[in-house]
Amino acid sequence: MSRRFDHLGDVEIFVTVVEKGSMTTAAVALATTPSVLSRAITRLEARLGVQLLRRTTRRLSLTEQGRLYLEQARAAFALIDDAERTMQGQGDELKGSVRLSAPTTYAHHRLPGLLQRFSTQHPQVRIELNIANRNVDLVAEGYDLAIRMGSLPDSGLVARKLEDAAMCLIAAPSYIARAGAPADIGDLARHRCLAFVMPSTGRVSPWILRADGRDIDWVPQGGLQVSDDVLGVVTLAQSGLGICQTYDFIAQDLIAQGRAVEVLTQARGRSRPFSVIYAPHRRLSSASRALIDSFVATVGGMDDE
Repeated sequence: MSRRFDHLGDVEIFVTVVEKGSMTTAAVALATTPSVLSRAITRLEARLGVQLLRRTTRRLSLTEQGRLYLEQARAAFALIDDAERTMQGQGDELKGSVRLSAPTTYAHHRLPGLLQRFSTQHPQVRIELNIANRNVDLVAEGYDLAIRMGSLPDSGLVARKLEDAAMCLIAAPSYIARAGAPADIGDLARHRCLAFVMPSTGRVSPWILRADGRDIDWVPQGGLQVSDDVLGVVTLAQSGLGICQTYDFIAQDLIAQGRAVEVLTQARGRSRPFSVIYAPHRRLSSASRALIDSFVATVGGMDDE
């Protein structure tokens, strides 16, 4: 008796080729060769009796039949994925895997403590962590969860608030000894203020400050600007190159070690939110739900310490 779905490997190859945009890129992702993938798609087209892809030397494009088949194939694989996720964690010990993306600030300075507690409680769960200075596309790139900073746009994603992370201004003791400490927000103009250029807009990220009960967004105009890696301003600041704004959870260790001092404490009082997000149409596995709950509980415990 022949198997009804022995061609599923070819279907998965078709989906991967479309998502990667080329045979060559898909071949790298699947650890094979473009010719193997081409033969698989040819077999699939012969089985279905329709052309799925238009192939030229320069590009691939979907036919109308290919577009419809891609939608149905993705939906079918999503159902299989949901079934496996439902089964994960049904035994006595939680198992499975979670693909998580996090920004560098949170990943390097907050996430280790969160993952330590979770991994101790659930050692059989595998965490695939992506650390990136960009917002990944959860659906297109296959992530279960992502940690995001700031107010989230109306993207249709579900968010669980982790914390409102307090902000502060810091500089190295050597900088303060050389330039003095700013007396107030207006005095910042005479200081070397380290600016971060937001990759999404190409504009300098404003420092969020508070004075006399008023919220102030102050844009640093220093001659030294950092792009892409926001942790760069912290590295430069602790090296004595100027003042930067960062999160308390980053600054506290530097201050305790004597590598930085806080300045303008009277201007603190504002924060930026961090949330863990996921796509609503994708059923969360038991492992993903447990990871979210653990993060929320652990951050709350950190705040109480």
